[in-house]
Amino acid sequence: MSAAPGSARIRYVDVYPVRATAGGLEVLALRRGPDGRCPGSWEAVHGHLDDGEDPLAGARRELVEETGLTAERWYNLSRVESFFVPRLGEVVLVPAFAVFVSGEPRLSSEHDAGEWLSIAAARDRFSWPRTRRALADVETLLGAGDAGPLEDVLRLL
Repeated sequence: MSAAPGSARIRYVDVYPVRATAGGLEVLALRRGPDGRCPGSWEAVHGHLDDGEDPLAGARRELVEETGLTAERWYNLSRVESFFVPRLGEVVLVPAFAVFVSGEPRLSSEHDAGEWLSIAAARDRFSWPRTRRALADVETLLGAGDAGPLEDVLRLL
């Protein structure tokens, strides 16, 4: 079912896989492969929601599909980005999640490279402004390894 022209709805999710290291948090940056959209761009895990899928379920599915990583703790970044999709004639909303993970990524065919980077290095590498903005929230909210006094509100699983 399509939305009315000029409407806004949640269609996509962004997921920031993070791990704690002695030097601070690292985030997984993924490079889009040559055969899909935006070849060569660097981004976080990003994907569409299936019909009837809620955002957290979609985020969990996309993490596994794009990286194969094991989730340890999920957080709501309390951020929703938006952008206009001309072919749909609508503004889409993109909630952002962070997830502490273990293991090394097993990339899907959508990506041809992945690299663990410091927050600062990822900010320089990411192609989309919305992903660079969300990294500030990852650092501010989770830089200590958890959400501190906000843990009871931001931690999802």
